Amino acid sequence: MKRILSLTAAGTSLVLGLSVAEAAAPDQSLIEKGHYLAAASDCAACHSTKGRPAYSGGTSFSLPIGKIYSTNITPDPDHGIGRYSEAEFARALRQGIRRDGATLYPAMPYPSYARLTDEDIQALYAYFHDGVKAAAVSPPSNEITWPLSMRWPLTFWRWMFAPAPAKAQTTTLKEYTDPQLARGAYLVEGPAHCGACHSPRAITMQEKALTSSESPQYLAGGAEVDGWMPPSLRQEDRTGLGRWSEEDIVAFLKTGRNARSASFGSMTEAVMHGTQHLTDADLTAIAKYLLSLPPTRQGEDKWQNDPATANALHRADLSQRGAKVYVDRCAACHRTDGKGYPSVFPPLAGNPVVMGEDPASLVHIVQRGAALPGMEAAPSGFTMPSFGKKLSDEDIADVVTFIRQAWGNKAPAVSADDVRKLKASMPPPNMADGNLSLN
Repeated sequence: MKRILSLTAAGTSLVLGLSVAEAAAPDQSLIEKGHYLAAASDCAACHSTKGRPAYSGGTSFSLPIGKIYSTNITPDPDHGIGRYSEAEFARALRQGIRRDGATLYPAMPYPSYARLTDEDIQALYAYFHDGVKAAAVSPPSNEITWPLSMRWPLTFWRWMFAPAPAKAQTTTLKEYTDPQLARGAYLVEGPAHCGACHSPRAITMQEKALTSSESPQYLAGGAEVDGWMPPSLRQEDRTGLGRWSEEDIVAFLKTGRNARSASFGSMTEAVMHGTQHLTDADLTAIAKYLLSLPPTRQGEDKWQNDPATANALHRADLSQRGAKVYVDRCAACHRTDGKGYPSVFPPLAGNPVVMGEDPASLVHIVQRGAALPGMEAAPSGFTMPSFGKKLSDEDIADVVTFIRQAWGNKAPAVSADDVRKLKASMPPPNMADGNLSLN
C-alpha cells in the first residue's frame, strides 16, 4: 500500500512538474511578434548603443533642459525592467509612468505608444521579458541640474499633453474603413511614432498634433533633432513627399535610399533598426497612408528642373556663387545637373531637404560628412566625406547656397554667419551620427 501511494505521489509530482514547465514555457510565436513590433517601434535605435549589450540603454539625448540617457530595457531585475509586470510595462509604454510612479521624460514617445493595442503590448512584453538577454549594466546618469532635474512637474505635462490610451486606441478604427489605410495610420501614428520627429512642437515641447485628424500640422516637418531638421512627410511638392510614389517610400524605408533621396541623421538608425525589417505589406500600408496626407503649406510652387545651371557648368561658367566649390568638391558624385547617381549618391536637384526653409541639415552634412550603412536589401554602404576642415564657413555658405538655388530649387541663400551659428549649435556626434544625406 505504501508503495502504491509512493508511486501515485511520484506520478502526481511528475504531472504537476510537467504542467508547471509547460505553463512557464515562453510562447515563441508571441515573442517573434514582439520582436517584429520592437522593430516597428524603433526600440533599438534609442535603447541600444555601440559597445554596450543590446537594449541596455546609454544613448544620449540633448534636450533644452540638459542631456538624458536612454534606460536599460533588458529583463535584468536590478538594472533593467525585469521586475515590471505586464501591467506596469503597459503603463510605462502608453502613459509614461515608471514602475516607481515617476513620469518618464517625453523623449520616450509614450504619447504615440498610447495607441498600442493590448495584443501588441502583450507581445512586446513577451519579447522583452523572454526574448532579450538580461544585461546587468546601467546607463550614465542624466546631466540635468536642479531644479530642472525634478520629475514631478512632468506629471502635469503628461496630464495636459499625453492622450488617454483608451481614447487613443480607438481613433484609427473610427477614421478608416480601408483596412490598409487603417494599418498604415496605426503604424505611423502609433508604434513607429513618426510624429515624434516629423511633427512641429510647441514651446512646451509637446507635438502640435499626434494624428492626422487633429491638425494639418501632423508630419508637417519637425523641430530640430540633434541638429537635424526632419522634413515634411506630407504632400508638399517641393518640401514634402509630393513627387514620391508608393514604390519610392517603400524602397526608402527598406534600404534608406531610393531614386530621389537617401536617409541621414537618426532616420538612418530608424531604417537600420526598424523599418527595413517590416513586411512589404506593412511598408506599403505606411506609404499609402503618407500619400493620403494633403500638403500643409498651401500654394507651394511645383518643382521643375531648370537646366540653366547645368548648361553654365558645361560651358565652364563658374561665375555663380559657390559654383567653383561645387565643381571641385561635389560634382563628381552629385553631377553637374544635380541628379546624382540614384541609390548611390542622392540627387540634389528637387530634393525636399535641399529646398527646406531651414538649411541646417544640408549645412551639417557638408560640415560633418555622413555614412549610409548597408541594409539587408541593399548591402552596399556609402560615405560622404566631411568638408568642415577643408572648407571655410564662407565656402560652405557659398556651396550650400548654390545647391539650394540651382536646377530649379529656388531656396533662400545661406550666409557664413548662418554656418557659424549652426556649427556652434550642433551637438557632439553620437555613435549614430554620420548618416548620409538627404531625406
